[in-house]
Amino acid sequence: MTFGQAFSRVREIRIDDGAPLVCSTVAEELRRRNGAAIVVGPADHALRAGVFHVTTADGANGSPAHDGPGEVQLALTADGSGRLESPTPYGLFGAALYILDVLADRPLPVGDKRLTLRPTFEWNRSCYDIFLTQEARIQHGLVPDTYVRQLAASGFTHIEVNGLGFPMALETGPKGEVYPMFYTYCPALDQFVDSELNRGLYPSYYLSANLAFLKRNAALARKYGLVPGLLCFEPRSVPEEFFARYPMLRGARVDHPFRSFKPRYTMTIAHPVVRDHYAEMVRKLLAEVPDLGFLTVWTNDSGSGFEHTASLYVGRNGGPYMIREWRDHQEIARVAGEHALLFFRTLRDAGRTVSPGFRVITRLESFMGEHDTLWKGLGDGIEVETTSLVARGWQMPYTHPRYPDSHSINGGTVFQLGFDDRERVLMADLRERGAAAHFYTAVGPHQMFAPLVGVPYPTLTYQRLALLHRNGVRELSQVGGTCPPELVPFNVNHEILRRFQFDPGMDIDAEVTRVARAWAGEENAGALVEAWRCAEDAILAFPNICTLYSTIGFAWYRLWARPFVPDIEAIPAEERRYYERFMCTTPHNPNNVDLARDVLFRLVEPTQARRDVERMDAHVWPSLDAAIARLENLAASASGASESDVIADQRVRLKALRCWLETQRNLAAWVATVYGWLEAATDDQRAHHRAGLADAIRREMENSRQLMALVDSPVEFMATTDLGETPLIHGRNLKTLLARRLALMERHKDDDPFIDHDYMMRMAGKVLG
Repeated sequence: MTFGQAFSRVREIRIDDGAPLVCSTVAEELRRRNGAAIVVGPADHALRAGVFHVTTADGANGSPAHDGPGEVQLALTADGSGRLESPTPYGLFGAALYILDVLADRPLPVGDKRLTLRPTFEWNRSCYDIFLTQEARIQHGLVPDTYVRQLAASGFTHIEVNGLGFPMALETGPKGEVYPMFYTYCPALDQFVDSELNRGLYPSYYLSANLAFLKRNAALARKYGLVPGLLCFEPRSVPEEFFARYPMLRGARVDHPFRSFKPRYTMTIAHPVVRDHYAEMVRKLLAEVPDLGFLTVWTNDSGSGFEHTASLYVGRNGGPYMIREWRDHQEIARVAGEHALLFFRTLRDAGRTVSPGFRVITRLESFMGEHDTLWKGLGDGIEVETTSLVARGWQMPYTHPRYPDSHSINGGTVFQLGFDDRERVLMADLRERGAAAHFYTAVGPHQMFAPLVGVPYPTLTYQRLALLHRNGVRELSQVGGTCPPELVPFNVNHEILRRFQFDPGMDIDAEVTRVARAWAGEENAGALVEAWRCAEDAILAFPNICTLYSTIGFAWYRLWARPFVPDIEAIPAEERRYYERFMCTTPHNPNNVDLARDVLFRLVEPTQARRDVERMDAHVWPSLDAAIARLENLAASASGASESDVIADQRVRLKALRCWLETQRNLAAWVATVYGWLEAATDDQRAHHRAGLADAIRREMENSRQLMALVDSPVEFMATTDLGETPLIHGRNLKTLLARRLALMERHKDDDPFIDHDYMMRMAGKVLG
């Protein structure tokens, strides 16, 4: 007899009085599948035919004494009697669905043997959750309940819950400034509650709406057995009105002087009244949501930063209480690091007044000069999340798996397939001090291929997870969260994630085949698996031309809306406005006219761009086209019958991936050929580069036509909002924008190449109209 057959004989599901909410959620799931009655009453765990118990050893709903899942045990007999028991509420729902979905056709253990499910990763945390709390929380058709259910079903254990209840933050700025955009994600503590120090700084209705949003997400976490927590940029800047009240509490200037047109300052954390302010806010939040288990702090970016740290955009600066004159850089770095640790401990200790296991997690990249001081101070719940413990600052100590000469890989993605032996030594050091290292993992929907959702690469997902597990990693920081099931009904990467969470020794080829059979049927499963394998080969062949353009920058810089033409400024300003007004750039940012640059950075080097175009043409298209052809042939052989839903879905997503990769290729070709033409010494060289540019423009125009056809499909292959286009997410008007793009490219494709390398200075001297 199988698990599924035994569950079909359950007639009554019993839940103890006062049981955690997730027990009822599991019971409702089972009732939906077999129609059993749910009975809530006094504890009565006697086993009777057809009676099944759902229980936790800890009866308190969301008890802060536990910060993660433990072993879940299932006792089930052929007559439908049994028990599903977890030591805590956390992880119970995910384990239950794993049994009901994945093990349904597996045989029951013989005799009285119990099934024990041990989570592979003690923490499988959603981090920078695109759809629940970050820029895509305004996603068209998003249903928060089903989204959180999907997180739990995919094996996640922890979830961030703090997002803004408004599409945008209240932050404002001068005309032409984009800096307010950077306040819409990772909202700070003061966006939810106030303290005695800052009362009245933000409108009460604004704080109330944001807190309600947070509490809604925490309630969903509770419903599905997830540990709720926070992700904030801290210490974040505050309105200048605050310093009019308290001029001696001004801290560091933290804005990016190129992207912002006015200075922004934090409070000085060196002053005890400011630390008391933060402690009060943490206690207030825990009074509202006592089961908050963690606070992740990102810093020195997006309007946040620690005083006198080296990586502040304007350099070391801050309030008057931390340093004296004549201290050298080493001494300043030590003092700055010690105050950052004091801040983290303040947050942790405030959290632990309500939630004993409360942890504070931070990133070390921004503490380049203060790294050693921070490292020594980690411990007892002050922890770190990272792509690599070996790294210092933003360096990437691993290379591209196909191109060893390239370090251009997005951390945590399936391109990061190395694990230095020193990582384990540093992990052990942290554990001895009561802290953990949370390693980034990203298998969609963020950190690679944004704004696409549902790009399939199941075996590569397994390889990344297996690499971390094999090296002793217990805590994952899953960048991006998951995909809404309404957008991505066949999320194969996260299906592998949940299977790995309960069976790390699984045969990946067998599991991928099982998933394909379940979704596509026996007849189509082989073709689907082959398409996935070909797509994975193409993905690994992608040289990742620019890490920014591979993720948030794709939407920021409107790479699917702006025209690729030889001279962008040859297009009249009013004709460029349709996309420029939604670009995440200032009027003097060279990216407006030069795809190789952003602010003061060189994003793409022409020599690298030429090499990457060659690599893509040689290695990406054969495999990806084979994947698409495999699914196209399957549809053609259907002989009029409707093709499988999953085949149609995956076919569109792989075509969308091809469009995305084609744009990346043509972007690199633009950089290589425009710069090549401008720097050419002979007519033959100019003709060569002009021909390459013409080919890239022709290809990108055809790519736009292909993309327009995909937009008309019923498959939601990318993140979009119906609340109005923003610089951080596309609207529902992409087809209209693509038509305008095509018209402009047709009109300007034969212009002479040109880039004004003095654009930044020229535009900075103009009055904003």
